[in-house]
Amino acid sequence: MDDQSVVNGTPAHMKVMAYRKYGSPDVLQVEYLPIPVPEDNEVLIRIQASTVNRTDCGFLRGKPWIVRFFSGLFAPKAPVLGCEFTGEIVGVGTKAAGFSIGERVFAFKDDDYGFGGHAEFTVMPVAGMIAKVPDNVGIEQAASALEGAHYALHYIRAAGITDQHSVLINGATGAIGSAALQLIKDIGARVTAVCATEHVEVIRALGADKVVDYKRDDFTKLTETFDVVFDAVGKSTSGQCRSVLREGGTYMSTELGPYCQNPLLAIVSKLRGNRSDLFPLPQNLNEDAVLLRDKMQSGAYLPLVDKIYQLDEVADAFRYVETGMKLGNVVISIGDQPG
Repeated sequence: MDDQSVVNGTPAHMKVMAYRKYGSPDVLQVEYLPIPVPEDNEVLIRIQASTVNRTDCGFLRGKPWIVRFFSGLFAPKAPVLGCEFTGEIVGVGTKAAGFSIGERVFAFKDDDYGFGGHAEFTVMPVAGMIAKVPDNVGIEQAASALEGAHYALHYIRAAGITDQHSVLINGATGAIGSAALQLIKDIGARVTAVCATEHVEVIRALGADKVVDYKRDDFTKLTETFDVVFDAVGKSTSGQCRSVLREGGTYMSTELGPYCQNPLLAIVSKLRGNRSDLFPLPQNLNEDAVLLRDKMQSGAYLPLVDKIYQLDEVADAFRYVETGMKLGNVVISIGDQPG
């Protein structure tokens, strides 16, 4: 740590990348804040790696405006972003059962808990999305294991995808899309994945049965039809995808869509008693962290890692993520790494 303040051999402050107002990555700055003290049901984690993702970018800019109802109307209530991370437990609350000092864990912490991954330390409730890191999973993959995958899980469940279904994933190279591809293939469904030319082989290696290069072909004009169209980057609309949906098929998108149409269409669809449009609201469940841990341990799911930045380079990481061209996940390396 750059800060030399020490109490009984333990640093009293931690280095963080903070934002005190909404805006571009230029508003991020290095600060030193007190290391948090875990509550009875929490553990204190020395963070080794975190990520920058679309969620972080939205909260950084306070866009869409709806996020400000959670993060603060005029300025951020919590100054440190980073909703997923991995690290070593260095403190345990008196009622934090199931975890011990020295264990490696990975976790997802939403805005209700103030995020906090872009820092040297954070606290995490043991009832939240936290699990022990499998021995066969590296730091960068563990850090990026939950944000995209837990969204993917909820969409998969909402659509009721089984091994009998044919699924098209638009944006199969993103954190959500690449996780969805692996998890759906693990179920046994047939997957057609849409990506750019330069990523075709990567997506094939993840298990896609068919790959559509969007630089050459418009997937909405395919003659094949699907039980589910899952737009994991939110760049299509329900109307555009009707031609590639089978009768009774389902369209899902991770974005609100033009004029917030996707949640509205989902409500109308439900009122009509069908599943033509879904817009599920994910829950942050501890059992999902455990499930994804088991999937990583078995090799059924391993997060894609694109670039790795240092904590001081977080602004550059945000700029890269905002290009929309990342492959899987962008990782932030923080603090000491185990040998």
